[in-house]
Amino acid sequence: MFTGIIEERGEIVAIAHSANISRLTFKAKTVLEDVKLGDSIAVNGVCLTVTDFTNESFKADVMPETLKRTGFDQYQKGTLVNLERALRVGDRLGGHMVSGHIDGGAKLLKIDDLGDIKELTFELKVPHEGLIIPKGSIAIDGISLTIISVTDRTFKVGIIPHTFDHTNLQKLKIGGRINIEFDMVGKYIKAQQQSSVSLNYQQLSNWGY
Repeated sequence: MFTGIIEERGEIVAIAHSANISRLTFKAKTVLEDVKLGDSIAVNGVCLTVTDFTNESFKADVMPETLKRTGFDQYQKGTLVNLERALRVGDRLGGHMVSGHIDGGAKLLKIDDLGDIKELTFELKVPHEGLIIPKGSIAIDGISLTIISVTDRTFKVGIIPHTFDHTNLQKLKIGGRINIEFDMVGKYIKAQQQSSVSLNYQQLSNWGY
C-alpha cells in the first residue's frame, strides 16, 4: 500500500529481457535507506518487489502482463521514474490510498502554464464511469493528484511547482503515456453497486419476474 507522495526520482540504468520476464535495474537513493529483499517499491505507480539491491540501485522483475498493461515495455535505459516506498503503519497519509495495481493508461493532451501552477489534461484509454469525479483523487505515474474537471474522455489535474520539479512530469511530452490508478474507495463502491444490481436481477428472475 502506498500514498502517492513521491519520495524521489529514480533512473532506469539497465534492462534485461528474457522469454518470460524482464529484469529492470533502477538507480535510487532515498528508497534504499532501509530497503530489504522482498520489499515493495512503487515505480511510476506500479508495485514492484525488490529482488536485489546495492547502495546505489535495486532490481525488480516485471512480468509480461505488467509490461503490457503499464507501458513499461516502452521504457528505455535513462528513463526517469517516480519512486515511493510502501506505507508503514503509523505514517501520515499525505495523499490517498494507492495499491500500486494499475488500471490502465492515459495520454497527455495539453499543458496549460498558469504561472505558479500547471494544468495538465489527459485523455483516458480505459472506461471510467463513476470512478473519476471533480475534487476526487487519482494516481498518475504513482503521484496522488486532485482532479479539477472531467469529461467523457478526458480529465484535468493541477500541478504545483514542487510536484512538477520533483517527479517525472517535468519530462512528460504531449502525447506521452502515463499509468493511472483510480481511487480505491471509488472502485469498491462501484463494484458494490454492480453487485447489488446483479443480485436484485437474479432475485427477480428467481421470483418469476
